[in-house]
Amino acid sequence: MTIRVLIADDQELVRTGFRVIVSAEPDMEVVGEAGDGRETVEAVAKHHPDVVLMDIRMPNLDGIEATRLIGAQTRPPRILILTTFDLDEYVYEALRAGASGFLLKDAGAAELLHAVRVVAAGEALLAPAITRRLIEDFARRPPSSAQPAALADLTPRELEVLHLLAQGCANADIARQLVVSDATVKTHVARIFSKLDLHDRAQAVVLAYESGLIQPGAGARELRH
Repeated sequence: MTIRVLIADDQELVRTGFRVIVSAEPDMEVVGEAGDGRETVEAVAKHHPDVVLMDIRMPNLDGIEATRLIGAQTRPPRILILTTFDLDEYVYEALRAGASGFLLKDAGAAELLHAVRVVAAGEALLAPAITRRLIEDFARRPPSSAQPAALADLTPRELEVLHLLAQGCANADIARQLVVSDATVKTHVARIFSKLDLHDRAQAVVLAYESGLIQPGAGARELRH
């Protein structure tokens, strides 16, 4: 299956570079480009991409707000945030807005292409340094004393799976630890996402930390599969 990619960046040179890299791949296709946030939202509705390469700082509407609006569309694409800025507030807000991945623009072509494939497959991807900063940010916050009511709908096994998932464990890792099949893990993950209204693992990580289900320093790994 060809991965349909939309490139959103206010710099034409950057868009051209991304287009050249992506278009050279046999399993990818650039279906559109946008130079600001509003154009991006409109382009997503028009072209129905699988993945959006989204710059954060764009005119008219920034990438974070554009991500929120796109997430409200029917069957939204995966959003891969690409930026020169790695400040904590951008990372956190992008994940809360529904982004599936976050990479700095100085990443190599191979890393970028890998990221597109990862988020297109429904997984989450965070650069290692960004993952560490995000965890440190949660570590500075006072622990939450109350979990979201939605977590009460999860079974004990689903809570176990969510806890491992939020630590960055892939399905195969979870299956080994819980001594179940990969198919069983996939079923649990699907039910968790449905019950908690989550799009992917990145949102699951945010919820797990915000709810206090997982504490900083509990062995969180880089989210890369």
